[in-house]
Amino acid sequence: MTDDLSAGATEPPVATPPFWRTRRGAALAGIAFALLLMAAMILLRLAASEGGFEEFRSDARRRTLILWGLNLVPFAGIAFLWFIGVVREQLAEIEDRLFSTVFLGSGLLFLAMLFVGAVTSVSMLEMVASPNANADLWAFSRSSTQTIVSVYAMRMAAVFTLSVSSVGLRTSSVPRWVFYLGYLVALVLILASGEREWTPLLFPAWVLLLSIVILFTHPGRRRTR
Repeated sequence: MTDDLSAGATEPPVATPPFWRTRRGAALAGIAFALLLMAAMILLRLAASEGGFEEFRSDARRRTLILWGLNLVPFAGIAFLWFIGVVREQLAEIEDRLFSTVFLGSGLLFLAMLFVGAVTSVSMLEMVASPNANADLWAFSRSSTQTIVSVYAMRMAAVFTLSVSSVGLRTSSVPRWVFYLGYLVALVLILASGEREWTPLLFPAWVLLLSIVILFTHPGRRRTR
């Protein structure tokens, strides 16, 4: 009996259906985050991808589209925080300290930089509408915002994707190909997030895919040796 207890104590944790009792909450939060962030990114790209300072000052419609997109960012952030919290609660017995730290740290850094980019964008819009607007200051703000979001925030999103995929491969919660795809998405974000305008959409698209799979996939029981 002692041998049985010691053997059971060394067995790795198994993701059983009770263990994933709130997986639906994680899926819904991930879907909400992905849809909101994708909508915000598309609106911002369509409205701000081209045009100079004078065009923005004279085109109120483009500024309105950008403002709509920026107004979606806080709600996307709330959903992302909920997604992080639920996933951490469900993976608490499986993830080790390394992946726990990287997962939480990269997710919070991504969200912080996303909010900073949104704040600077709102300030830029208000500056453009001002009669004393400065073209050089507007160009500096625009470049800084793009760098924060497209380069630094997306690389933190890549690290977040890597950590989630690494921990997810230890379970049988969803098909493994979703996590292998996560590795590919993370690699693209690390290497080319600041060079292609639409590359950042890969992150919310992958979160959307993962969330949909979690929502409609029944958690299986992983085999242990």
